[in-house]
Amino acid sequence: MCRSIKTLRPPVLPGEATEEDIHAAALQYVRKVSGFRAPAAHNREAFDRAVTAVAEATAELLGTLEVRGRSVGSGG
Repeated sequence: MCRSIKTLRPPVLPGEATEEDIHAAALQYVRKVSGFRAPAAHNREAFDRAVTAVAEATAELLGTLEVRGRSVGSGG
């Protein structure tokens, strides 16, 4: 796991994760898995698609998790 990826669900994160939080985590994940901090031009499209896919999956996960009997995505 990337050390710079933080937990994005309450109670670790005091409020709901923002789009920026989710994108940053997705970017760090793709960087770690690919081994590239910044991909070469010929890999940019694949890299960006992966970041988008991971961000979407993360948002979906956070929106459906239940923590202590409450939905994380509902805010309470």
